Order: sequence, then structure tokens, then C-alpha cells
Amino acid sequence: MLSLFKKKSTALLDIDISSSSIKLLELSKQGKKYKVDHYVSRPLPEGAVVEKNIANLDIVGEEILKLSSLIKPGTNLAAVAVSGSAVITKTIELNAALSDSEMENQITVEADQYIPYPLDEVAIDFERQRPSKKNEDMVEVLLAACKKENVESRVDALQMGGFEARVVDIEAYAMERAFRLLCEQMELSAEGIVAIMDIGASMTTVYILKDGESIYTREQIFGGARLSQAIQSRYGLTPAEADAALVSGELPESYEEDVLTPFREELMEQLSRSLQTFFSSSQYNDVDLIVLAGGAAQTTGLAEMIQEYLSTKTVVANPFAQMQIDNKINKAQLRNDAAGLLMAAGLAMRGFYGKY
Repeated sequence: MLSLFKKKSTALLDIDISSSSIKLLELSKQGKKYKVDHYVSRPLPEGAVVEKNIANLDIVGEEILKLSSLIKPGTNLAAVAVSGSAVITKTIELNAALSDSEMENQITVEADQYIPYPLDEVAIDFERQRPSKKNEDMVEVLLAACKKENVESRVDALQMGGFEARVVDIEAYAMERAFRLLCEQMELSAEGIVAIMDIGASMTTVYILKDGESIYTREQIFGGARLSQAIQSRYGLTPAEADAALVSGELPESYEEDVLTPFREELMEQLSRSLQTFFSSSQYNDVDLIVLAGGAAQTTGLAEMIQEYLSTKTVVANPFAQMQIDNKINKAQLRNDAAGLLMAAGLAMRGFYGKY
């Protein structure tokens, strides 16, 4: 079996590969205090990663290698994630007396009952969860399967960059850990129904957690790049000029009314639509907290607009709010990028948790 859940108790580098950039993050822990030891990111050319799938392995591997040359990380062991849409998960029940090797053999024999792909095309892994509520002799087991090509492309990209992919994680579970960290850092409550809206450059993923555990995920092809495209179209700028104007804030007076407000409204509609889809397919009809993450999360006025429209507490993620930051890190850049690093933080936390 290829490991999706391999346990590791030591710190891991996170290498977060998205459609627009690659981010490398390393955290350490002393007692209950966390520290950001390394953070660096590089943009990816358009088309290198498409809808969370690596389309050009050579380019992604080269960019990871460039990242590694910028820092001297404390380890070459790394965690990387595959998206929820690429993974099938199912909770099954097996005899609690089985050893891990016996459980693996039984799952392999019976896998065709759970997985709608030829077994030679998928990576399978499992993890014991909790005793069965129905039968004390049984245990709930979380089974995960992913197309091998999705796992292997990430493993190969990291290897090209000089890293060993010790863990290939699943985004939904990385986000669970990220939210636990966020609760510590921002003094939030994990209880109730929480919606995390992770706004990437070209794709937005909404994660729903109940009491800190993932229960629903929805991906939409919509992202922060829409804002840059709208600026380009409205003011006749090149992509580079539009991005530079966004960073500097040097935009015409009409920008907020003509470009920013429509973008915020569209983002709000996307979130509202995702929530309605969740409500219609579940027993729930409300959420207790909305967390904005991803590169566009800090869009001026977005959190306030969503909070007012949905009458739900809305916060912008900062997983490093109370962490110590190493002196070599550009603190202003980390602060500006913090919301976009929530998934990265969840991956980096993998080494501190025995679960997943």
C-alpha cells in the first residue's frame, strides 16, 4: 500500500502546491509554543498546475528546487497533500483483534467492494479510528484511496526538488488540523458547525467541520484571479501591472465601486451557494462560524460583508497569530500571506499529531 496516513512524530516541512504558487513552511514546537522556522514561496507559471493536478512535472520540480536553494531547512522530510476530489474515503468496520498487517491483507482482498477503480491504479491506506458503536468486537477504520498518478506526481516533484515525501496527506484532514491550530492561535471555539472558505487563485474549496471534524467538502472553479482579471479588463493593464497595482494599492478612485464591490459580491454568492448545497444535503441549516482563507481572504471589506449578509461571525484566518517568528523571516510578508497559508500550516502540523 502507498501511504496516505503514515504516522510521523517529528517536524515535517510542508510543501503546498497550488495552481498559482508553491509554498514551503516549517514549524517547530517547544512545549505548547509553536515557532515559524522557515517560510518561502514562489509563483508558478500558468498551466503548471490545473485544478489541483500537476500538469507540468518538470516546472513544478524545478520551482521546488529553487525554493530549497533559498533556505536551509532543518529536514528534507516533507508533507504534501492531494485534494479531496482526487480521494475516495469510506469508514468501514473490521475485527478489532486484527493486527495492522492482517487488516491490510483483508482490506486488499475486499477493496473492490469499496473502490470503483482497478486496484493497480490506486494508492490505498487505512487508519483505525474508534471502537464500533454497534459491536464492541469491531473497530471503525477509515479507508482512503487515491489514483496513484496523483500521489506519484507529488512524490516525484518533491524528489526533483531534493525532498523526501514522507507523507502524502488529504486536504480535508490537513484542514482539520489547521483549524485546531487556528482555534489555539485566534482563541476560537471548535464546537458547532464551521465553514472554511479557502479561496485559491482559480479554485475555491469550502470545508464544513462539525466539532472540529470534516463532514463536507465542495470545490468550485472560482478564485482570487478573477479580481486581477477584472482590473486588467477595466483599466487596460497587463497581468503583471494588475498584480502590482493590487499589492501597492495604487488603483483609480473608481476601483472599489466598479471592480472590488462586484468581486466581493460574487465571492459572497459563491459561499452562499455552497452553504445552501450543504444544507440541502444534510440535517443542518446554519453555521456558527465562517473562516476565510486563501490568497483573496484579506480582500478589503470581504469578511465584514459576509458577516453582515449571513449574520454569522466571520474571521480571516491567521494560523500564526501567537507564534514566535524566526528573525530571518520577512514578518510583513508572512502577515500578508497568513490567510493563504492555512492549508500549509495544517500540513506542517502533521508531524505534531499522531492522527492522520
